[in-house]
Amino acid sequence: MRIAIVGGGPGGLYFAALMKQLDPAHRVTVWERNAPDDTFGFGVVFSDETLGGIENADPEFAAAVSDRFARWTDIDIHLRGRSHTVGGQGFAALGRRELLRLLQERCLGLGVDLRFGTPAPDTAELCASHDLVVAADGANSLVRQAYAEEFRPALDTRRNKYMWLGTDLVFEAFQFFVKETEWGTMQVHGYPYSDSGSTFIVELPEDVWRRAGFDTADAAGLPPGVSDEPAVERIRGVFAEELDGHRLLANNSKWLTFTTVRNERWHHGNLVLLGDAAHTAHFSIGSGTKLAMEDSLALAACLHEHPDLPGALTAYEAERRPVVESTQRAAQASLEWFENLGMYVDQEPTRFCFNLLTRSRRITYDNLRTRDPQFADRVSAAFAEAQGAAEVVPAMFQPFRLGQLELKNRVVVSPMDMYSAVDGVPGDFHLVHLGSRAMGGAGLVMTEMVCVSPEGRITPGCTGLWTDGQQDAWRRIVSYVHARTTARIGLQLGHSGRKGSTRLMWEGMDAPLAEGNWEVVGPSALPYGPGSAVPREVTRADMDRITTEFTAAARRGAEAGFDLLELHCAHGYLLSSFLSPLANRRTDAYGGPLENRLRFPLEVFDAVRAVWPADRPMIVRISATDWAPDGNTEHDAVGIARAFVEHGADAIDVSTGQVTKDERPAYGRSYQTPFADRIRHEVAARAGAAVIAVGAIASWDDVNSILLAGRADLCALGRTHLYDPQWTLHAAAEQDYRGPAADWPLPFRAGSRKPPTARTDAVRPRLSLLRAEHDDRAVHLRWTPHREPAPVP
Repeated sequence: MRIAIVGGGPGGLYFAALMKQLDPAHRVTVWERNAPDDTFGFGVVFSDETLGGIENADPEFAAAVSDRFARWTDIDIHLRGRSHTVGGQGFAALGRRELLRLLQERCLGLGVDLRFGTPAPDTAELCASHDLVVAADGANSLVRQAYAEEFRPALDTRRNKYMWLGTDLVFEAFQFFVKETEWGTMQVHGYPYSDSGSTFIVELPEDVWRRAGFDTADAAGLPPGVSDEPAVERIRGVFAEELDGHRLLANNSKWLTFTTVRNERWHHGNLVLLGDAAHTAHFSIGSGTKLAMEDSLALAACLHEHPDLPGALTAYEAERRPVVESTQRAAQASLEWFENLGMYVDQEPTRFCFNLLTRSRRITYDNLRTRDPQFADRVSAAFAEAQGAAEVVPAMFQPFRLGQLELKNRVVVSPMDMYSAVDGVPGDFHLVHLGSRAMGGAGLVMTEMVCVSPEGRITPGCTGLWTDGQQDAWRRIVSYVHARTTARIGLQLGHSGRKGSTRLMWEGMDAPLAEGNWEVVGPSALPYGPGSAVPREVTRADMDRITTEFTAAARRGAEAGFDLLELHCAHGYLLSSFLSPLANRRTDAYGGPLENRLRFPLEVFDAVRAVWPADRPMIVRISATDWAPDGNTEHDAVGIARAFVEHGADAIDVSTGQVTKDERPAYGRSYQTPFADRIRHEVAARAGAAVIAVGAIASWDDVNSILLAGRADLCALGRTHLYDPQWTLHAAAEQDYRGPAADWPLPFRAGSRKPPTARTDAVRPRLSLLRAEHDDRAVHLRWTPHREPAPVP
């Protein structure tokens, strides 16, 4: 093959070396506009997985690199004048200049044609004269820009400012310096990369950057390679204590804002994107060079394994895209955490450290316990102490007081529509469904959305509370939960609004009824999506009637014995659609600014709160973002949550979306938790209200991690409880917890131990295990430079 590579960074060079090894007959040319010894930045970090892939693909290069790595396992977190160390993480780093030198030598030794100081020819010309063209020309890829219609890039420029610097202070471990200044919070990400230097990245929010006066210089006017020396000098002063008399080094150092690069396609014809040209991930998870070299490995392997180029490029993208998107989700969570760092600096130090370590959701409590059990024990103890608990148990099994309601643990069975009622009456199905989840150990079991009127149903199968017969049916279920379990049961009340009169879920989600349909209403005459019914805009008289329906249903719920009431203001149903500018285009006092859009939902809340027993909590579920342009964002969610808390809500149940068919959710594990985190820190915790996190929380480890980091007070799980009605009890067994927070029903207690799955007669290496248990070096490895001893005078 004739292969053209645009860009002589680590990804392009490594791909060139791999292809020449696979077939020396390949003619591989690399164009790089910079000189061979030009490199910007200081150190690069690798994971053990990446190093393993490099070793398998190119043992000679892996050996050369390995000899030069700085290695360590510790993270030092500096907060409010104290340092906290967490071990067991595992890092390897080396200088970027050294990495490029080794890659250049490897390529030259294999016969790659390296053309430094030479801009690449026109891409169309390269595509015509070569079998394959690889665009490895970085985050600001000119090739990608030229073929934007084919690759369809999306660039997300973030808020924080950062500057990439170095220092001759050789750190012993990864460093997070969190510095409170007169202008606000700044932080440093630092790590060693050699015997003589460390990377020193300064990051701060834009408002802090402006208050500190860093916006006065025209960094944009600096030519490539020239550093913003006034800013560098200012940083030397701000971080003089952290630098401890050592030099701060600049190398093309200027203020930047991070841009996350995504592309709908990574290849077009015989042109393919690689590394930062295809995707970027925030530096706080150290993945740029790692991802580029992993791309190179995958692309080379796919070209070798597939007989034709289109098949190879399709396989490359199919293999790498899920990995990259997963990394980008983790990086997004990490960068957003640092953007909001100021929210967390007042946390108790151990909780803050745990919060920082688990920010990307890739490290969890159980994972951390494997890495550094002593620190994990400190996290659990600090949480128990903060709760005033008598003993240290898994966080999910610490009790919680919601208003005046005592919950035995922090697990909630999330509301889930079952579409299985007849004329709004819950039957045996609902008794078994809710009763079994209550017997399964959850502290709080929520009903599905119980509709306040026949016209307020989503489907003909939805439950209701508009008749005394429905009240009696619900009383039967509530009585069972109270008599046979120690769980509490909550009622979710709602009105379908413009999303009503649709078929059962398994007959066609959101599809209008073919017959027997009813009129739907909304804040404005706007349908939920294509094919949905156009709602009638509600009048003031409609609002009065609907408010009365809510209060009548609440009274019936109280009579039925429910312990808690949740007002459903999420997922695009009536009250939620009033809150969203995508559904509410009214020009009266109930539309326009957020204050007006809140008016009717708050009227309903106040009316329901007035009739709901004062000793029973009332909470609200909201959609914290519409996941669509011009819709509500997390900033609106803070205002919405604050308004409900000020009106007396005991908790905010934080969900997202389902307000418009045009939504584009950023799905992922615990993907809605950051919204709960923000509302808890900015609103709820200050007012004494609780926050419930919900959404793709799949494991007890996720629940514990969310609670220990202070991101929520309770965790609601839906599909997880469909998969396993006894999920909470099983979680207790897997964590060896026995106690009142996971009390097995008497007839079930014989099964309270996790069944054995296998046995082995192998002799365990007990003495070596014992030594490892007491060997702190197994957890805490610090980088010690290998310097030559000073000559004797």
